[in-house]
Amino acid sequence: MTGRALLDRYEASLRGLARKSRLRSLSGRAGLDFASNDYLGLAGSKRLADAVATALANGTPVGATGSRLLRGNDPEHEALEEKAAKFFGAERALLFGGGYVANFAVLTTLPQKGDLVVLDELIHASAHEGARAGRAEVVEARHNDAGAVDDAIRSWRGKGGTGRPWIVAESLYSMDGDRAPLDELAAVADRHEAFLFLDEAHATGVYGPEGRGLAHHLEGLDNVVVLHTCGKALGASGALVTAPAVLCDYLVNRCRPFIYATAPSPLMAVAAAAALDIVAGEPVRRERLARLVELAGEKAGALGFSPSGSQILPIVIGDNAQAMALAEALQARGFDVRGIRPPTVPEGTARLRISLTLNVGEDDVSALFAALAEECSR
Repeated sequence: MTGRALLDRYEASLRGLARKSRLRSLSGRAGLDFASNDYLGLAGSKRLADAVATALANGTPVGATGSRLLRGNDPEHEALEEKAAKFFGAERALLFGGGYVANFAVLTTLPQKGDLVVLDELIHASAHEGARAGRAEVVEARHNDAGAVDDAIRSWRGKGGTGRPWIVAESLYSMDGDRAPLDELAAVADRHEAFLFLDEAHATGVYGPEGRGLAHHLEGLDNVVVLHTCGKALGASGALVTAPAVLCDYLVNRCRPFIYATAPSPLMAVAAAAALDIVAGEPVRRERLARLVELAGEKAGALGFSPSGSQILPIVIGDNAQAMALAEALQARGFDVRGIRPPTVPEGTARLRISLTLNVGEDDVSALFAALAEECSR
């Protein structure tokens, strides 16, 4: 087999995706932002830009040049981790290059052989990938069902499981915009002497006192590990894992995605640290976003769609082709709304994922839903 024949199976796979209206391609930014995770509008903020410019002027390098255990451990990394631990109320924090790698890193390292990982069935793909690449047994539980998590652990114990359970959930789910029953999950964890690993990616900066997240009251507990991404509401990039110091030390010593990866840019550590100051000191940003959430919920309800109560508002269409056609029609009218299809969401639930950010205003939200009403009526 030579030449183009080597590529036949890949082309066939792409053709199959196209037949199912699931073929993806890259597209640039255009129109009003109803697609990004820049919830507080910080990615383009002058304060973040000024913080990075000052750091550059003071000699902070653009690149880390190596892993944290070699020459890539910069003062900016350590300053961010110290600030984040205090901000979120944890004993320690550890910086990773992004949310995906942080989820993968934690779940391939901390759960041990003989342990059990119980995943919410709708949790982010990175958690699924990390859990299944790790050493522990893995089961899924019904979405946002603490009783199902409890049952899974009891069943595992009944079959002879003797290790430590790990309960893994998002505090705010990225495709449905709904919240996890955090207190119920914490109670299950306590009942079974389990660890609770919570991904706050879409809640960090937006919810809780000073934007400390929906799980702020659980931070600092010995059995709680939390992931805070820096690339969404904080407007930078990277991800912070907050946990007891011994678990952070274990990650530094045993976590291959941490040990063997080039460290994040120290400039992004500077930007994330500045973002923490902004979210703590400018509550008006969260208040403005809350007004947009309320307005969008009213507009969605008037069209017969269920409000999520958060800045992530799914408009479930069902059919892949129809969802993508609707997204393209809205994009043509100047609204950057993206269609989401399986396998990112379950079969038959293709949707528009409307993301509310401070990059738009109330008039923009009203205009979007007026356009959506017109397109749905066609």
